[in-house]
Amino acid sequence: MDAIAGLLEGTRARGAFALRGVMASPWSLRILAESPLTLIAGVKGEAWIMPDEGPPMLIGPGDIAVTRAPDHYTLADAPATPPSVFVHPGQQCRDADGASLFEKMKLGIRSWGNDPKGSTVFLIGAYENLSDISDRLVRALPPVLTLSRAEWESPLVQLLCDEVAKDEPGQAAVLDRLIDLLLASVLKSWFARQDAAQPAWRRSQGDPIVERALRLIYADPARAWTIEQLAAEANASRASLARRFNDIVGEPPMTFLKNWRMALAADLLCRPGETIASVAPQVGYQSPFAFSTAFKRLRGVSPQEHRTIAQAQMNVA
Repeated sequence: MDAIAGLLEGTRARGAFALRGVMASPWSLRILAESPLTLIAGVKGEAWIMPDEGPPMLIGPGDIAVTRAPDHYTLADAPATPPSVFVHPGQQCRDADGASLFEKMKLGIRSWGNDPKGSTVFLIGAYENLSDISDRLVRALPPVLTLSRAEWESPLVQLLCDEVAKDEPGQAAVLDRLIDLLLASVLKSWFARQDAAQPAWRRSQGDPIVERALRLIYADPARAWTIEQLAAEANASRASLARRFNDIVGEPPMTFLKNWRMALAADLLCRPGETIASVAPQVGYQSPFAFSTAFKRLRGVSPQEHRTIAQAQMNVA
């Protein structure tokens, strides 16, 4: 597994917010929801994304954008259209006076807008409970990134468009997996673009020592690694590995390993059948007590509290 695969591998939606937007001009949505990651895919017509920092971006049919928290932005038919709808955390849609617009703009199953015959159609897929394993991915992305249809094309957008309006048993799980696939496909294409907008660590992927160290950690996170062992197997001195790893990844190797283990644990704890005792050895801890202590020190809650919170969020979604 390489560095990019490691970032994308951990992204697993659980109860993601999926919606088909249908709008007639004039319209403007002020997005204050602060979802960890949001996909906006153009289906018909055009929409403008105006981040608080940076130039407006046009989204047409087949184009796609990814936004990340905590930045706010406006989605509208034109840059000059003032917001009339405000989307707050929890995807609560309100007007300028704070009145709910949920019933007024509901157009059917996971369909929402100001006119069922509107000329602009787009898809929204928002990660409301992004697994902690993807914290590094969020930090690596700009506030808004876009890919045009010429740069990226996939049948996944149409498939998501077809599935989002269905109300069948297990449909939420189907939408979660489709959003995961869509995000992974988009980011794989975006990371492949060699331009100045890429994060520094991505532009430095040619470093064989750092790549080797990352592969070792991803392949066996439970191993009792030391900096000396990691450096030896990466064919580098301890000092060289520490310096180059920190420059490219943004943190020392052992700090990265510790955070990666806890991120893996956070994800594993949400899986059916896993217990604190079964998760502990998978992330390098010999006892559940040692694992629980380390998890609470880094995450601020115990493993059991983390699982309870995650399950409650999934049930709400």
